[in-house]
Amino acid sequence: MGVPYNNPGTTATPSSQSPSNVLNMPAILKIRELDKEGLVHGFSTIELGSVGLTNAPDRDAVLANRRRFAEELGLDPAALTATGAVHGAAVARIDVPQPLVKEHDAVITDQPGIALFATYADCYPILLWDPEHHAIGLVHAGWRGTEAGVVTHAIQAMGKEFGTDPEHMTAVIGPGICGRCYEVGEEVAEKFSERFTAPKASSKFLLDLAAANRAQLEDAGLRQIHALDLCTKETSYLPSHRRQPDGTRFGAIIALR
Repeated sequence: MGVPYNNPGTTATPSSQSPSNVLNMPAILKIRELDKEGLVHGFSTIELGSVGLTNAPDRDAVLANRRRFAEELGLDPAALTATGAVHGAAVARIDVPQPLVKEHDAVITDQPGIALFATYADCYPILLWDPEHHAIGLVHAGWRGTEAGVVTHAIQAMGKEFGTDPEHMTAVIGPGICGRCYEVGEEVAEKFSERFTAPKASSKFLLDLAAANRAQLEDAGLRQIHALDLCTKETSYLPSHRRQPDGTRFGAIIALR
C-alpha cells in the first residue's frame, strides 16, 4: 500500500477521512514511494479547487487552479498536457507539450518538460514509471476503460516505444470509487470476472475497479504496485460524481524532471 503524505507548503482543512499519518489534508497528495525516486507527481484535492473544465461554471477559476497545481509541483503550467478521456483504451505518445490530447485515455512520454495531466471524479488515475528508460505514463480507468484493458495497452505501448520491461516498472493506483461504493447494473457487472463483483439486492452489483486494474497490472508483469486506497465517494476532500454530480474534478499529474 502506498502512503499519502503532506506536500510541504500546502494547507487544508482536517478531514475525518485523512490517513492516520496526515493531520492536515494538503492541496496535493503524493505517494512516498515515488517521491523517494524524485518523480514529479501528485493528486489534487478539494482544497486546491476543481480542475475540470467540462461543465465548469467558471473556466478562468479552473484554469487558475490548474496553474496552481502545476506550480505547487514546481512545474511550468505551460507544460500541462491534458488527456481528453473518452473511456476507451487508446494510448498516445507525447513528445512535446500540448494543451489537450483528444480521445485518449492514456498518455506516455520519455521527455522531461511534459506534465501528463488528467481529471477524475470516481474513475481511477494510474501512474506508470519506468526508471530504467526514464519513461512515464498516465491512465484514466473507468469501468469501460478497465474492461478494454487501458492500463495493459499503456504498458504495451511503453514497451514498444521505450523498451520498457514491466518487471522493472512501478505503478500507483490513485484515488477512485471503491468496491464498497461502486454500484452498477447487471449489464456492467457481467463484463467483469466474478472476482471483482458482488451481488446486491434489486439486481445491482458492486464492482471493484481498483482490484480489476491491479489484476491487469500483475498480469502484465508488474510487481511494484502501490495504491492510495482512498475512495472518492467516502472521502470528503476528493470529488465524487456518485456523491455529488456537480462537475467538480480532481487531477493527477506525473512528469519527468
